[in-house]
Amino acid sequence: MLRAFFLVIVTLVAAGSAQAAGEIDTCRNKDAEPVARLAACETVIADNKMPAKARAGALAVRGEALIKKRDYDGGIAAYSAAIDLVPDNAGYINMRGLAYSSKGEDERALADYAQSSKLQPNFSSPYNNRALIFMRQGDLQRALTELDSAVRLANNDASRYNHRFNRGRVQTYRKQYDAALADFAEAKKINPDAPQVAAYRCITYTEIRKFDEAIADCNVALAHTPNSVYAMTSRGNVYLAKGDLDAALKDYNEALKINPNNIRARANRGKVFEKRGDLVGARSEYRSASAALTKFDDIDAAIARRFAKERLAALTAAAPASSGPRKVALIVGNSAYKNVQPLANPARDAKLIASTLRDLGFATVTLAPDLTRDRFFAALHEFGTQAEKADWAVVYYAGHGMEIGGVNYLIPTDAKLAADRDAETQAVALEQLIAAVSGARKLRLVILDACRDNPFEKNMQRTIALKLVNKGFSNIEPEAGFMVVYAAKHGETALDGDSVNSPFATVLARELKTPKVEVRKLFDIVRDDVWTMTKRAQQPFTYGSPPGREDFYFVAEK
Repeated sequence: MLRAFFLVIVTLVAAGSAQAAGEIDTCRNKDAEPVARLAACETVIADNKMPAKARAGALAVRGEALIKKRDYDGGIAAYSAAIDLVPDNAGYINMRGLAYSSKGEDERALADYAQSSKLQPNFSSPYNNRALIFMRQGDLQRALTELDSAVRLANNDASRYNHRFNRGRVQTYRKQYDAALADFAEAKKINPDAPQVAAYRCITYTEIRKFDEAIADCNVALAHTPNSVYAMTSRGNVYLAKGDLDAALKDYNEALKINPNNIRARANRGKVFEKRGDLVGARSEYRSASAALTKFDDIDAAIARRFAKERLAALTAAAPASSGPRKVALIVGNSAYKNVQPLANPARDAKLIASTLRDLGFATVTLAPDLTRDRFFAALHEFGTQAEKADWAVVYYAGHGMEIGGVNYLIPTDAKLAADRDAETQAVALEQLIAAVSGARKLRLVILDACRDNPFEKNMQRTIALKLVNKGFSNIEPEAGFMVVYAAKHGETALDGDSVNSPFATVLARELKTPKVEVRKLFDIVRDDVWTMTKRAQQPFTYGSPPGREDFYFVAEK
């Protein structure tokens, strides 16, 4: 009997070992179905009896999957755990560096790339990845040096292709066009059907004024990906360089129909407006491209943003002084959502705040209820024109808002958001509200009563990291001179309450009327009173600050 018992145990152990071995094989198999592979890797990770190398490999698969979803913190954690198990694996350290770089933490990324190269000097990927950081930072000579090493060390076609077209991009930015075209030609030999060469070579041909070749390349890229905002904007740049402003504007408009938050398309549409003498329109586009809340821009977005800031500064300095209204406000209340349950309070809250600001003597208070995506952007554009003639510019938004993939979005009433990635094209990035108030001479204030639960969450396809998607916004760091007020602290939700108006709108409307309370203290009081009213369930939070050398009062005297 005892012998039979031990026989059963041995059989079960053997079966378990065989099953575990099967999970390891599936986890290691790069051709396995992704969901099944990741599930197998999670089984390996959970089994502490597995060999360290097997668990580290499984953690690396997890890390790669998280990075693809833009969950960079999760990717860093996974690769760090793998490195703890196998400290001398250059690949894991390189991938953790990629996650750091994608977060905008370049120094940590460079440290990982250096360690990876030290462990495996002939590994080409860290050189390529260092080059991308230097390229984004504008240090093109260092980028080229790194890519020279990457090209020399590449030991497979995928790496050779990748390093070649990246070196072609750097050579274009260095104005070494023959070298760039040579690299693109070599990359195309390695992988004739891949679209990157056409997309990037279009820019090179534009620079050397071979416009027919440039348009042909952009068209190839668009044939591969018809809704590519990058290729569409690049083709617009070709037409702009040719002097065909109508064709350029058509491409930029089409690109912004697809993604109205796109920095590069907005900056380049600003160029068209400036060339046509529409300086108001140009400043509006440059403001939209300049307002940065994200820590990371790819090189093309970074170049476009720098250009937009330079042109905005130049056009603003040259603009005539205005005797326009001193205080203006845009009040948006989105209640009538078409694809999810409507909200009752935002429309009522917006009316309350609009009425309050009118009573306080604001020269212009625009109440804009239930904005679709296109109407939302149009309202921000029109308000931005008002703001640049004002001392104060205030935007108040009530409705749905959420953080997706590290970006804060306000949700228009016609948004569908079948997948999380749709926010980029269907919603309004918080940067656009920052841009709308940025032209004001003194107080630039954005108030967001939008930190509600995500109504799309149940049916939304998950393709990227949704760290705070179910609860409100992520924290931000606005530039100096801007004040952004959340109705609830980042990662928390705002309450609608039991009365006609939300607790935040109720307290805000009351405190705005209180005489001789400076704006910084005013929002401290709003925070404390909402905290008390909601029995510590909701805590408003303020980011940034108005200019420090002046006090701001909604009501200066009794």
